[in-house]
Amino acid sequence: MPGADAAPADRDPGLQPERTRLAWRRTTLSGTVVAVLAVKAALHGGATTLSVLAAALCCALWLAFVRIAHGRIRALAEASRPPAITPPRVTAATLCVLALAVCGALLVL
Repeated sequence: MPGADAAPADRDPGLQPERTRLAWRRTTLSGTVVAVLAVKAALHGGATTLSVLAAALCCALWLAFVRIAHGRIRALAEASRPPAITPPRVTAATLCVLALAVCGALLVL
């Protein structure tokens, strides 16, 4: 197939950091929505101590994730060939997202 050999040469690797930056921003926006909905759920129908603590934990997790994400966004924007993300940052981001989802789910239930 003549077209199969041309495909890799047509790819622009310079766009990958931009797509990755946009993915980090979308994920940050999703986390923001979860945190806002968690606070709303905690305050709806009378706030209990447990619901307020869960909402505060959601906000803290969201802030931690935003810090990780914006650090990565800056690294992607500053370098023409950005460095690979470190395993501790990947682990921290993953744990923040998972804990945020669990806290949000507990507030809804």
